Amino acid sequence: MGERAYAIKAEVRDPGAETFAFANQKTMYGGKKVAAGDTIFIFASENEGGSGLIASGIVTSAEPTPLKSGLARQTPRVTITVRRTALAKRRLGRSELKPFSDWDDGRPETELNFKFYRQATDKIVGISDEAAAFLRGVF
Repeated sequence: MGERAYAIKAEVRDPGAETFAFANQKTMYGGKKVAAGDTIFIFASENEGGSGLIASGIVTSAEPTPLKSGLARQTPRVTITVRRTALAKRRLGRSELKPFSDWDDGRPETELNFKFYRQATDKIVGISDEAAAFLRGVF
């Protein structure tokens, strides 16, 4: 297995920023394992007025959010900071990924559509080497 790669869909106030901070983000599909040094692809959440994939970067810090005592079921959350390494050269968001809905076809576009848009919530997700390679092609 190659380097670990992740993607985040969250509100991004300044898409051109050199660094991004994301506090207490939900994690799914292995996203809770994100750590400093990992590659991450940043999607500006369409729910918050964003346009989908905007940048890639390197995680510079990752801190798990402490679980609340007394709650049986909790989605793991993490706070990360990211140093931007590239800006996306073309649009890739909900409308571009929506046609990829045959959940068993093995395509990286389908993986991203499934992990980000089947449930609309913002989150950090672990992605496959194939999805990471596909996303690198947008830069």
